[in-house]
Amino acid sequence: MGEVSVEPTFESWQRAARALLRDGVGPADVTWREVPVGTLPAGAPDAPAAESPIRVPRSFVDLARGVAIHRDPGRWALLYEVLWRLTHEGRELMERGDPSVARLTQLEAEVRENRAVITAGPFVPLGAPLDAVRAAAAKCTGCDLARHASQTVFGRGPSDARIALVGEQPGDQEDLQGAPFVGPAGEVLDRALAEVGLARERLYVTNAVKHFKFTPRGKRRIHQTPAAADLAACRPWIETELELLRPEVLVCLGATASRALIGPSFRLMQQRGQFLETRWATRTIATLHPSAVLRGEDDASKERLYGMLRDDLRTVAGVT
Repeated sequence: MGEVSVEPTFESWQRAARALLRDGVGPADVTWREVPVGTLPAGAPDAPAAESPIRVPRSFVDLARGVAIHRDPGRWALLYEVLWRLTHEGRELMERGDPSVARLTQLEAEVRENRAVITAGPFVPLGAPLDAVRAAAAKCTGCDLARHASQTVFGRGPSDARIALVGEQPGDQEDLQGAPFVGPAGEVLDRALAEVGLARERLYVTNAVKHFKFTPRGKRRIHQTPAAADLAACRPWIETELELLRPEVLVCLGATASRALIGPSFRLMQQRGQFLETRWATRTIATLHPSAVLRGEDDASKERLYGMLRDDLRTVAGVT
C-alpha cells in the first residue's frame, strides 16, 4: 500500500483506516504521513472516504478520539495496529492487558491533562482573513477541552475594531450560544461599557481560550480556570486574531488573559489601569474580569470591584 496521508484529526484517520481495512491492508504495509489541516483535497487517493461497517468496542473509539489529539507521530500507526487486531482477533483485545492497548491508554491519559497535545497550530490557516480563521476555529480539536465543550467560541466584532477586549475563556452560556460574553459576566461588561460610552458593536471581544473548561456537578457545569497547558494549546488562535486586528488598544480582562498576553510576572491588582506596550498593541491595559464583580462577597464589595472595572474602561474610552 505504501504511504497514507492524514490530517491530524480522528475523522481523517478514521476515513483512511476504513479504506485500508476494506482493502485488507495490514499494519506492516502502511506508512503514515501527517499533513496540516485543509491540505488534503476532497476525494484524494491518500484520504479515501470509505464507509465500511466496522464493529469495534466503544471504548476503542473513545480512546482513539483522545489519542488523535496527542502529538506522538507514531499514534496513527499504533491506532491502526490495534484496530486491525480488533477486527481479526476479537473485541477481547481491549480487556486483556495488551501492550499496544496499554500504550494507547497512556497517550490518552496525557491528553486528558492537556500534555503533549498537538495544539491549535495545525488548524490555523496561514495568511487567511479573519472570517476564514473563525471558520477554521470551529473545527479545532487540538486539545482535550474540545472533546467536552459544545463548540468553539471565537471572537466577535468588526475586523477593523480599534479596541480589542480579551477575556479568559467562554463560560456556560457562551459555550451554549457560541459567542463571547453573553452570560452574566457579559451583562456586567455591557453595563460598564455603556456607562463609559464604548459601543460594544464597535469593539472586538474574544477570549484567550476558545473552549469552555468545566467540571460536571450533577446537571451543572462548574467553571475551571484554564491551566498553563490550556493557554499554550489555544495560543495560536488568539495570536492570529490579534495579529490580524492590530488594535490601537488591547484590553486584558482578568488575571489569566493578562498573564497570557502581557507576561507571567504581571500582577493584576497592582498594575491594572496602566498602559503598557505589547507585541500586539502599543496601548495594552488590564482590568478586572467582569466575573470578578459577580464573585464579590457582598453588595459593597461588588460595587467596589465594579467601580474598578468601569474606571479602567473609562481610561480606555479617554484615549480612543
